Amino acid sequence: MDPDDVWRAIDAERLGLACLLDTLTTEQWESPSLCAGWRVRDVAAHLTLAQTGVPAAAMALLRARGNLDRMIHDTAVRQARLPAERYPALLRAMLGSRKKAPGVSYLEPLIDVLVHGQDIAIPLRLDRRMPAPAALAAADRVWPDLYPFRARRRLGGISFAATDCCWSAGEGLAAEGPIAAILLALTGRPAAVSQLSGPGVRELESRLAGPLKRVSC
Repeated sequence: MDPDDVWRAIDAERLGLACLLDTLTTEQWESPSLCAGWRVRDVAAHLTLAQTGVPAAAMALLRARGNLDRMIHDTAVRQARLPAERYPALLRAMLGSRKKAPGVSYLEPLIDVLVHGQDIAIPLRLDRRMPAPAALAAADRVWPDLYPFRARRRLGGISFAATDCCWSAGEGLAAEGPIAAILLALTGRPAAVSQLSGPGVRELESRLAGPLKRVSC
């Protein structure tokens, strides 16, 4: 995907997620997401901060004493104080804009909305399909040790191959399946491992139950 394609995919995912958020009940907003310690509300709030500017980001990092993971968590918690109906509107307000947070490429907003969309949908048992071309572009960005996932380093000894598009990475025990499930595994989410098959799946399950569970949301 070229940059224009990526930004179109980001817009489509943000709009689709906003429509999904419009349907949530009070109970669903307060439900746990796939991110340990994060409610659905917190994840949605985090996604609305994707266009944070340099001054605000610098202030938040200073407040977190230079700890990026703490900054991400704390800013989400503060944003989560807003009324729930604000989050779909804030996501829609981003449509058509190419503004992004400082220090990231244009692919990180794509990774965020794809993966966090599943962090919301899967525990609520809501169907949210991940387009294979967008998931492929995200996996390409995640695999070469993108912080905080460090996928190539953490998942060494396992080879991944998508069955719904042309994508593969790694060496060792094979794990294959939909690119969406692979992307979730690369970003530390065990929820979709059941969609993968091959001799590497058991090792992958073990890895995701260990150090990867501490990966920042």
